[in-house]
Amino acid sequence: MTHQAPLIDGYEVVIGIEIHCQLNTNSKIFSNAPTTFGAAPNTAATIVDLGFPGALPVLNEGVIERALKFGMGVNAKLGTYNTFDRKNYFYPDLPKGYQITQMANPIVGEGYIDILVNAGQKDEYTKRIGITRAHLEEDAGKSVHDAVPAMTGVDLNRAGTPLIEIVSEPDMRSVDEAVAYVKTIHELVTWLGISDAIMAEGSFRADINVSVHKPNTPFGTRCELKNLNSFRFIERAIKAEIERQIDLIEDGGKVIQATRLYDPERDETRAMRTKEEANDYRYFPCPDLLPVVISDDTLAKVKADMPELPSVRKERFVSELGLSTYDANVLNGSRELSDYFLQVLDIIGKNNAKIAANWVMGELSGSLNKNELTIDQSPISAERLAGLISRINDNTISGKIAKEVFGHLWESDKSADEIINEKGLKQETDTGAIQAIIADVLTNNQTMVDEYKGGKEKAFNGLVGQVMKASKGKANPAQVNALLKQMIGL
Repeated sequence: MTHQAPLIDGYEVVIGIEIHCQLNTNSKIFSNAPTTFGAAPNTAATIVDLGFPGALPVLNEGVIERALKFGMGVNAKLGTYNTFDRKNYFYPDLPKGYQITQMANPIVGEGYIDILVNAGQKDEYTKRIGITRAHLEEDAGKSVHDAVPAMTGVDLNRAGTPLIEIVSEPDMRSVDEAVAYVKTIHELVTWLGISDAIMAEGSFRADINVSVHKPNTPFGTRCELKNLNSFRFIERAIKAEIERQIDLIEDGGKVIQATRLYDPERDETRAMRTKEEANDYRYFPCPDLLPVVISDDTLAKVKADMPELPSVRKERFVSELGLSTYDANVLNGSRELSDYFLQVLDIIGKNNAKIAANWVMGELSGSLNKNELTIDQSPISAERLAGLISRINDNTISGKIAKEVFGHLWESDKSADEIINEKGLKQETDTGAIQAIIADVLTNNQTMVDEYKGGKEKAFNGLVGQVMKASKGKANPAQVNALLKQMIGL
């Protein structure tokens, strides 16, 4: 469906995004240096990464397979003949004086990805964002600025780290669309298993191109917001830049194409350098690397290793399992969580998808978040959670008792059945026993009975509560409701 983004102070916003995503190979793209995060400065770099004369790069085959997976994930044309180029510029953390990248023949060509914007809200909608290209390149090093003593050092551990740069079309028209796009790409690369995409470690960062213009006029001059590494900062930076550009134009000024940095403390962007064009980098083919020709066998192998894509699985959860779009989106927030949910369903059956979804998204995810654990670290396996849900379904326990059983599952390695038996938590379903409890409650709460007969529905809820209390929470709630109405005589 089409969606018309609202104007901001009479201006339309145009956003395009370049994402630098680190590929999760054990060694760098052109050397055998490790890619482990957090090593002491300059201890994870070889003479190739340091730019020593005569040290030749050797391509890491693993980056090719990962890039192809990404290309298949965004429905892209694949560059079965791709080449490497040199991007020339001077910077202290670039020891060779050039970066090896792909300009003329990238490994991933045109594609697209569908994003869900404002998920779970009334104005939720889907939009297709074009992917211009995605190419392989090496990362640069890092300048380290120390306050005491006042100095700048260079750490070349990141130099040569394998990246895939994902370039979108300028198809986004709002902050919400931009954030949804970055989140969708983040979800995809982790789902495919090609990157850990830990933003705090710099392995997934975005450059955001922003421009504004009046409706029915040419696009405005764009500015690039560099190296944003959190969804929150992306949102705040774009808002700040939109406001800056509109204020500038309204005051009679002119937007100058530039690279800008976002200052979160001041919530503003500031100029870093005038924006370069491609010819400023003097691109030319890298003489040290041969073209990469990808065989049909390699494509078939990568395709066979592709998991079901998150977009496909979300659609299946809605169409086959009857879940809401919101539930499908949450359950597919990570491949691990989605797989866990499917493992539960394999045991209890697809017709129990909603109750399984409620437990996975609710009690389980809540406990994981509280204890700062991932789904892979969950002390409750899919089999044990399925066992708990099965006991709810067959009325062995109530939903309330189930939460108590869940707590014991979390703290032990016992099954739900073992806990129910040991703790005496089996739900009371014997009609005669429940009727006896109700009779006592009615006798001791005549005022509530009269109030209910007089039309006060809250009084009935109070009577239900008294019955549940007398049964220590073990009476079947549905039976209690039916028998209570029957015995009151209304």
